[in-house]
Amino acid sequence: MDLQQMRYVVAVAETNSFTRAAARCLVVQSALSHQIARLEKELGARLFERTSRRVRLTPAGAAFLPAARQCLDAAERAAAEVAAAVGEVRGRLAVGLIPTVAAVDIPTALGDFRRRFPHVRIALRVGGSDHLVEQVRQGALDVAFLGLPVTARPHGVAAHELSRDRLVAVVAPDHPLAGEPVVDLDRLSREVFVDLPAGTAGRAQSDQAFAAAGLQRDVAFEVTTVDHVMTGLVAQGLAVAMLPSAYVHRLGGVTTIEVGDAPVRVEHVIWSATTRTPAAAAFLDTLGIPGPASGANQGFSSHGVV
Repeated sequence: MDLQQMRYVVAVAETNSFTRAAARCLVVQSALSHQIARLEKELGARLFERTSRRVRLTPAGAAFLPAARQCLDAAERAAAEVAAAVGEVRGRLAVGLIPTVAAVDIPTALGDFRRRFPHVRIALRVGGSDHLVEQVRQGALDVAFLGLPVTARPHGVAAHELSRDRLVAVVAPDHPLAGEPVVDLDRLSREVFVDLPAGTAGRAQSDQAFAAAGLQRDVAFEVTTVDHVMTGLVAQGLAVAMLPSAYVHRLGGVTTIEVGDAPVRVEHVIWSATTRTPAAAAFLDTLGIPGPASGANQGFSSHGVV
């Protein structure tokens, strides 16, 4: 088997279509189908079930796919290392981020990086902090931006603390609290909340603060991410939210109120504790994060991260 065959298998698995996979790989469908058929004959097992309506992986295909991806990633990393050895940064940079990242202007940072290293392909993934840490540990992401409670630390990765920020209350413009300059957790505990799912790092920031104050609150709405749905629920007066103060200026149609005893959110940038691709190292350099030779934190920092 060769890398091209593996690329074709991955493309079909990700698009669920031989036609779309061929278009992605810039080959005619017959050539792609022929190469996958050759690979299946070599392996002695069918990788896909094909019907007139859909294409899906067989059990053998599902077993083959992770190894194929690993081989392709390894080949790409090898090519990037060779390019770096002769002074050129190439390859792929996979960046994960929470929706509310505020310590770094991501578009600006990526713009600076792209101008310096135009041959690097960039993939962005948005998710929760816990999931992003796991993705970095597994090598699916090169770098990720997290938001954690002040008591939490990302484990199993190298990390650098970027900033600390207090949460503020977010309410509808006609909410009874909208005219208040400051509120406390006791007053907020009487409100109905919208928040992230229980157990997530984003939710824990508020949950821990209310629990430490001996208060309970009613989280009647759970959303998987901070987006227009959350702010829409707030704007309609259905719930209130607590979000980082450095982030809320991006929101429209809502009012923010300072919280006197607000919880603190800490933003970190993390990367693999064992390996850094040339693209990841270059991106961290663009952010001003020191490398290992100049005292970078490989698993810890002056703030005690990992």
